[in-house]
Amino acid sequence: MAGQMRVYRQRIRSVQSTKKITRAMELIAASRVVKARQAVNKSTPYALALTRACSAVATHSNTDHVLTTERDDPKNAGVVIFTSDRGLAGAYSVNALKKSAELVEKLTNEGKQVSPYLLGRKAIGYYRFRRREATKTWEGFSDSPTFEVAREIGERVVEDFRKGAENGGIDEVHLVYTRFQNMVVQEPVVLRLLPLEISDSDDVDGDGQADAVAPLYEFEPSPEQVLDALLPKYVTARIFNALLQSAASELAARQRAMKSATDNAEELIKTYSRLANQARQAEITQEISEIVGGASALEDAS
Repeated sequence: MAGQMRVYRQRIRSVQSTKKITRAMELIAASRVVKARQAVNKSTPYALALTRACSAVATHSNTDHVLTTERDDPKNAGVVIFTSDRGLAGAYSVNALKKSAELVEKLTNEGKQVSPYLLGRKAIGYYRFRRREATKTWEGFSDSPTFEVAREIGERVVEDFRKGAENGGIDEVHLVYTRFQNMVVQEPVVLRLLPLEISDSDDVDGDGQADAVAPLYEFEPSPEQVLDALLPKYVTARIFNALLQSAASELAARQRAMKSATDNAEELIKTYSRLANQARQAEITQEISEIVGGASALEDAS
């Protein structure tokens, strides 16, 4: 009995230590997700406005630009996968990797090769464990991305896209990231970044909220120069927005996961405390039985 109590007390102390850690991580994630949500809210209108502007130039002019022109026979597609650098965030990275696997399968069935661009140690580890090659990897910023990182990623994918598959580059660029909707819902989504998909309406963000009347545009000095100026900004802005959306999703998922872990730790502590009390009561009962038995034996002897 004494041995059982000692084991239960050790487990209670261990679970209490774990609970302190998960509770601290929950509070840290909760405090950081507020700023992450604000960053998403500030970034999204700018990214969508740039997308609409680029779409408008391409739609209302006869200009053929390398970043908006469909390749005749695309052979290689680049897939940029956004995951986390750290774990303890529930199924956040797993869901993004599953979505990317579905996209890779779809592209492969279309007869295209896939060039993965990996963001986050989870994606890097996933590919390394399966001995798959990656075109380029980035890590160390998943929960606090910067605009400089987005610019670096954008410059690399644009450079490879300009080359084309025939010159060792890519013919398409797809983003697989987790869109932050609210603290409960974070959805992995696929966005084709390049070539820019042209739409006659302003429904370029996939939210089904197109404007009723398309505006008229005049371009100065020329549509070609406008596209040259806007498209690199468009690529960087969409990648930065995807980074911010993924960061907010990661922090929200981590807060939920750590809250669940803390609640489970509390239940474990209650269970082990109850078992320890039962073991203690059994020990006391046994001691009383031994005392009564010893007293009865003494009475019989006398």
